[in-house]
Amino acid sequence: MAPSTVLVIDDEIQIRRVVRNAFASGGVRVCEADTAASGIDLAAAERPDLIILDLGLPDRPGVEVCREIRKWSTAPILVLSARHSDEEKVALLDAGADDYVTKPFSTPELQARARALMRRTQSAGTGETRLTIGGLVLDFEARMLTRAGAPVHLSPIEWELLRVLMTNAGRTLTHQHLFTQVWSGRKFGDAQQYLRVYVAHLRRKIEDNSVRPRYILTEPGVGYRFVTATELDASP
Repeated sequence: MAPSTVLVIDDEIQIRRVVRNAFASGGVRVCEADTAASGIDLAAAERPDLIILDLGLPDRPGVEVCREIRKWSTAPILVLSARHSDEEKVALLDAGADDYVTKPFSTPELQARARALMRRTQSAGTGETRLTIGGLVLDFEARMLTRAGAPVHLSPIEWELLRVLMTNAGRTLTHQHLFTQVWSGRKFGDAQQYLRVYVAHLRRKIEDNSVRPRYILTEPGVGYRFVTATELDASP
């Protein structure tokens, strides 16, 4: 499930070469920009299926580029960053990025992250009434979760939290994003504490071992990520 056009916005020619080579075998067309301005122009002109964006651009911060593109494009944005602080990761995800990879990164990791984003994007428009990941089946019409064929009782908040996580499988969601989505835009309260409690409830209900979860992964200091079916299949 590969994109047909990828736009990479990075001022380092070596990184652009790595990205170009990562997608070359799949017959993907890769467009390249070395500045924020040219990247925004190419994003508008080419309408890529996937955007790979560096944060450290010479003419404008990458997070601003992300916000600008997100105003009119729904293409997945995968951020490349040499920065490791939780605050910066949260800021870029809240600005509209879908995922991030920290430099240095491996080609297989980049390819896997890209595939996960494309799967989520392509499945979002299918109108399917069920979502299956591993042994979990989320039935949107019946508002029911089954685990290995057995129904699992969820409270309304647990259902909404799991729905947001599973429909964004492969994407890291910040605490604030999840809190806003699940608690209907409430701006008060400790988002991290609310989520810690409800994620713990969910893990007890869906995980074989809630202490070593396979489905809901913690991104320390940032938020949570639900694994993709491919990740589950590849895990021991």
